[in-house]
Amino acid sequence: MANTVLIIGAGIGGLATAVRLLSKGYNVKIFEKESKVGGKTNQIVHAPFTFDLTASILMNRDIYEEVFHDAGLNPQEYLEFSRIEPTYRCFFPDGDRLDISRDIAELTKTLESIAQQDAVGYLKLFAEVYQRYVIANEHFLRKTFEKPIDFIKPSTVANALKTKSLSTSAKLIAKYIKDPKLRKFLAYQALYVGISPFEGPGTYTFVPVIAQLYGLWHLRGGFYTYIRALEKAIDHLGGEIIPKSAVDEILISDYRAVGIKVHGETVHGDIIISNADFPYTVSSLIKNKAHQGEHTADKLKSMQYTCSAFILYLGLKKQYPELSVHNLYLNENFKENIEQAFRGQIPTEPSFYIYCPSRIDNTMATEGECLSAVVRVPNLTANNITWGQDTISTIRNRILSALKSIPGLADIEDNISFESQLTPKDLKQRFNSYAGAAFGLSPTLTQTNYFRPHLQSDAVNNLYFTGQSVHPGPGASLVLLSSKLVVEKILAKR
Repeated sequence: MANTVLIIGAGIGGLATAVRLLSKGYNVKIFEKESKVGGKTNQIVHAPFTFDLTASILMNRDIYEEVFHDAGLNPQEYLEFSRIEPTYRCFFPDGDRLDISRDIAELTKTLESIAQQDAVGYLKLFAEVYQRYVIANEHFLRKTFEKPIDFIKPSTVANALKTKSLSTSAKLIAKYIKDPKLRKFLAYQALYVGISPFEGPGTYTFVPVIAQLYGLWHLRGGFYTYIRALEKAIDHLGGEIIPKSAVDEILISDYRAVGIKVHGETVHGDIIISNADFPYTVSSLIKNKAHQGEHTADKLKSMQYTCSAFILYLGLKKQYPELSVHNLYLNENFKENIEQAFRGQIPTEPSFYIYCPSRIDNTMATEGECLSAVVRVPNLTANNITWGQDTISTIRNRILSALKSIPGLADIEDNISFESQLTPKDLKQRFNSYAGAAFGLSPTLTQTNYFRPHLQSDAVNNLYFTGQSVHPGPGASLVLLSSKLVVEKILAKR
C-alpha cells in the first residue's frame, strides 16, 4: 500500500480528505500557505465580534457528519448543531417581510396568505425538484465520471434527461409560482453556487428544496467550528498540518507525482492531492505543459467561471431582533440587477444575503450584533472594474441604504463599531481563486459531471484533486462529496 499522502491546501476539502485517509491507515501531511487552516472557510475575529469569512449556510447536515462517520468517529463529540427557524427571513423595499418556516404547517399558512394557487404551486414545484434531486444525488453527485463511457452509457443518459437540467431555475420556478416576491426568494438561491438563475441549469433549484426538506443548521461558534472539528480529528488520528508552507511545485517523474517542493526543499510522497483551486494547481504548480493534460492555460482561459462576491462585515453596538440568522433583501429590478453580476457591472440596486448568527449564538458577538452582507458581483475577468476605495464605498453605501430601509434598522449605520470587507481581489490574492471567482469553474451543463475537471489527473499518475472546481461542483457540501469520491478512488487502487 502507498503510505504517504501529501495534501496541498487545508481548505474544507483537503481537511476532510485527510480525516478519511488517516482513518484508513495512510500517513497524511497537509501543507497550508496561510497561518490558519480553512482556506476560504475561515473567520475574522475582532472582539467582541466573530465573523465567518465566507461559508455560512449549512444545509444537508448528514454530509458534514458523514466525514466523521467514515472515519469511525462520533460527530457529536466534535460538533454542536442547532436547527434554524425560520430558515429564511425575506425583506422587500416596500417594507414587506416574508418568513419561510421549516415547519410545513406554518409554511402552508404563509403560502396561503400569498395566494392559494401559489401554495399548491410551491408544493408541486418541490415535489418535482425533490424527485430530480434523488436521481442526481444517486447517479451523479456521488459517482465519478473519469471516462467517456461513465457518462454516455444509456442508463446515465436516461437519468440525466430525468433531471431536466436544460431549463433554467427561473423558468422552472415561473412554471409553478406566480407571486413575484416568492419567485425572487426561490430564484436567488442559485447564486449560492455562483450562477445566474436566469441562465444557469435548473438543477440548482435543488438548493431551496434541500433547505426546506432537510432544514438549515447552525454550528455553535459559526461555520469555522467545522474546520476546527476537522483539525481536531486530524490531530486525533495522527495527521500533520504544516502552516505557512506554500507549495511551489508538484514534482512529477515519468508522468507520476512523486512529491512537492516547499520553501525550496523537496518533500517526497506516494500520493499527491491538491485542494488548491484547480486552475491555479494546473497552471502554477504543474510546470510542464505535458503534465497539465487538456487543461492548458488557453483551455482554462476559455472556460466559464462563477461570479464573485463582495462581503461587508459589520460589528454593531446594539442588537436587531428584526433580523433572523439567514435573511435575504430582495430588491427592485431583481432580474436586471442579478444579471449585472454576470455582465461586468456592479449591481445598482443589489439584492443580497444577510447573515446574522448572533441572533441565536452569543459566542459570535458577546456584545451587540455581528452581520455580514453578501452581494454577488462580477469576477475579475470584468477588467472594467477597479476594486479600489471608490468601488468599495459605492457598493458599501448601496448595501447600507437597503439595510436602513428595513423597518427597525434605520439607525444601523450609526451603530457600526467595526467594519471590514472582502472583495474579488482578496479572493484572488489570498486564496489563489482564478479571476477572483467565488466558486471556481461555473457548473454549466458543459462543465458538469464528465465535462468537469476530474478528481484524478488524466495526465499524471497518483495525482488527485478535491475542491469546488472539480466534480461534483461548488459549495461546501459538494466539496465534501468530492473528498469522499477522491478517497474512494484511492482506496480502490490498494
